[in-house]
Order: sequence, then C-alpha cells, then structure tokens
Amino acid sequence: MSLDPLGSSSDPSKRKQRGSSWVPRARAVCVVTLCFTAFFVASVSAQSADSQTAQATNPGSRPESEIFETYFLPNDFGFRRPDVGFGFDSQTISSAPVADGISPAAGVAPKILPLDSSAVFMELSASPNPSAGSSSSRERFPAQGASERESRAALESEAGEDSKAPPVIEISKNSTPSDFNRNFYYKNKLEFSLETGWHPINIPFVYDVFVGDGYTMTPLKYTLVPIIASLRWHVNDIGGWWIFRGNFDFTFSGSVTAIPRGPETHYVSFIFGIRRNFVHRNSRIVPYFDERGGVGNIDAKEPFGAVWAQGQNLTFTYNMGTGVRYNFDSGYSISAGMNYMHISNAYLSEPRYTNYGINVYGPMFGIDYQLRRHRHPAQ
Repeated sequence: MSLDPLGSSSDPSKRKQRGSSWVPRARAVCVVTLCFTAFFVASVSAQSADSQTAQATNPGSRPESEIFETYFLPNDFGFRRPDVGFGFDSQTISSAPVADGISPAAGVAPKILPLDSSAVFMELSASPNPSAGSSSSRERFPAQGASERESRAALESEAGEDSKAPPVIEISKNSTPSDFNRNFYYKNKLEFSLETGWHPINIPFVYDVFVGDGYTMTPLKYTLVPIIASLRWHVNDIGGWWIFRGNFDFTFSGSVTAIPRGPETHYVSFIFGIRRNFVHRNSRIVPYFDERGGVGNIDAKEPFGAVWAQGQNLTFTYNMGTGVRYNFDSGYSISAGMNYMHISNAYLSEPRYTNYGINVYGPMFGIDYQLRRHRHPAQ
C-alpha cells in the first residue's frame, strides 16, 4: 500500500472520510468566533449608549474615553489608580476606598490637567448634585496651552470658590543630577587660570637618583615667585573608580618668575602641563596632582663670575604640585597647594660652566574662570 504526501491511505473512500471530519470542526470555530465578536460589539455599543445618555442628562460628567484614559493608560508619575471594572449591565463599578465621607455613588470623578514637562496637577472634587451650579470639568480645566503659573492660579481660584475641593497636589519631574560635579568637570571645558606662589625652601633635585647625583646642595639659596597664566582644557568627562575617579585637564601656560633672593633677577618661560582632578561625588573640594614642563630664559650670572649661579640663559623648567580646588559654581573656582619648581640648563653649559640648577618649593594659589559659557551636553 502506497502513502500519499499527507501520509494518508491511498484508498479514496478513506481519504474522503478523513477529509470530511474537518468540516464540523471548522464550522464550530466559525460559530464561536462570530458569537464572541457579536457579544463584544453589543457590550461596547451598550456602554457607548449609556455614556451618551449620561452626558445628555449630566453635562458635568466625563465621557467614557476620559475615564479609560484616567484609569488604564500607563502612569508615569506614580499615582495610585483605583481598581475599576465594567459590568455587563453597563454600570461602572469602583472599588476605590471612600474618601472624606463621600460614597462612590456620589459621583467622585478625578480630573487631570494636560501633562506638562515640569509638573502635573491632580484634583479630586465631589459633585453630588450636578444641578447645584457646579461647572463641568472641561470648563474648570485651564486651557491646553496654559502655563504652569496660570494652571496653578486657576486651580487655586477654583479651590477658593468650592470649599469641598481638596488642595492641589504638585509633583515636579525635574530632578537634580546625581553628581553636580559633572557640571564643573566635563569634556572640552575651557578655563583661564591665574596662579602665583612663594617658593623659599631650597631642596636637592628630586630625581637625583636617576641622574647619579648624591642629593647635594650648594650654599647658594634662592627664592622664586612664579606668576603663571594658563589656558586650561578639560579633555574628558568624569570617569574612573574609587579614589581615582576624576578627569584630566591640559594647561598651556606663560610664566614670569621674580627672583627676590639669588644672583639672577627674573625668569620667563613657556610651560605645558597635565593635571589629574580627583572628583568625589557632590563635593566642591577636589584634590589634584599636576606636572608641568617647559623652556625659558634666565639672566644667568655664572658667566659674569657669580659662584653657584646659573651657567647660561637658555634653561628648562619642571614643576610638580598637589593641592585642592574649591568650586563656587561651574564658572569660578579657587585652588591652593604646594608646588616644586626646578630650573636648569640640562648640562648644556658644561664643561665651560657647571650646571648647578635651582630647586625650590612652596605654597601656590590660583583662580580659575570658565571662558566658554555653555551647558554640559548631557543636561
């Protein structure tokens, strides 16, 4: 016996018998579907008719579409909706608790203003006697394009006219950022920085271990007073983990240094630097660590016979500092810390003149001012 593609017997009588068994099943499915559709259409038509009748007899009542929007649309603002069910007798059944002694049959109807980007107002009013002169919900609502102040004034005036109206509930959607420092430290922020210091403490070169010197010092002592004007460029947003959370900024600086103690009198240089700001959440005090280096010109006095002085005018400088910065707002901040300053000619004057160099440190103070007044892109 051969099988057809459907796996049925090749006997025509058996195929016909099996095929005819699907007819009553298909008819049953169609009948059930039509009954369900007719039942659904009848229920919706009955509810629509009752809604139109209620509107004609009570102009202050709301249509079923507004009730549906009130109770069934997604709630973005955290309001608790009462459980509402629709019976087959076209009556609206509410399981909401009784408030202020008003029964559900009294016609309690929540009224919702048009949603605004800044706030949402909800008022719950009771109107047991619609013919007592109370206005309809649409007449008492502010206009669709009304501002927040106008909406609030309208609801307050309404509350004054109707002593039964409860107070207006205002819920703000605007929330403060989780870390306000993201408004102070962000990518491509530009600042002007002005710093000055007093460096009277002489020490050996801090990296003598790497150049083979023995951390020795000369009898000649210096005091330097640097004045540094910088363009500060924040190159990234806040990132990192634990105590290393923060951002980097680059500085392009011009410096003029007075030398009140020592054979030389002044030093002028161009400096490039990088700073790491350690930004803790919601803290206006931000520690930092920076390093700067550049090239400059000093009025060297060793060629003129001054012992232990600098051997040539062309010199290099290196600065390393740490401190804290206090932010008043995104536009202004101040800083204070300690700074180490090194000046030498990198042995270019030898062997004719010895490279002694200058190594001092002391306090440093600064002020930062934002140049480009714009909001952070993430706001």
